[in-house]
Parts: sequence; C-alpha cells; structure tokens
Amino acid sequence: MSQAEKIKEEIGWLKLVFAGFLAIDVSLVGWLAQHYKAAGIVLGTLAVVAIVAVTAVLVVVNRSAFKRMAKLENL
Repeated sequence: MSQAEKIKEEIGWLKLVFAGFLAIDVSLVGWLAQHYKAAGIVLGTLAVVAIVAVTAVLVVVNRSAFKRMAKLENL
C-alpha cells in the first residue's frame, strides 16, 4: 500500500470518528436543551462537561484530518 493510499484510509477513518462524535455532541446539546430545567444542577453540569469534552475531541479529530490532507497534498 502506497503512502498516499494509507493517508486516504486514515482520513476515511477520521471522517467516521468525526461523524460519530458529532452525533454524540448534537444529541447531548439537544438533550440538555430539552431537559435543562428538570435535569438538576449535577446532571446539567455533567452534561455541559460532556459537551465540552466531546467538542474538544471533535476539534482534535478535525485538526488531525486536516494535517493528513495537507500531508497528502505534499506527496
């Protein structure tokens, strides 16, 4: 397998991971928007922490994919 093909496969995998975490992030935001009054302080805080953590993972995966795309352009 050539280097370019390997990078393309990695980008494909990162797209899958990104989509999964995006679905989780959107679901958490939607849940919090619907249940912010009934959730209570502890559960609401945990939801916000989870949203921030998942969003941070999305940023890391996105940057990683873009680095691989730039690397692919240089080949």
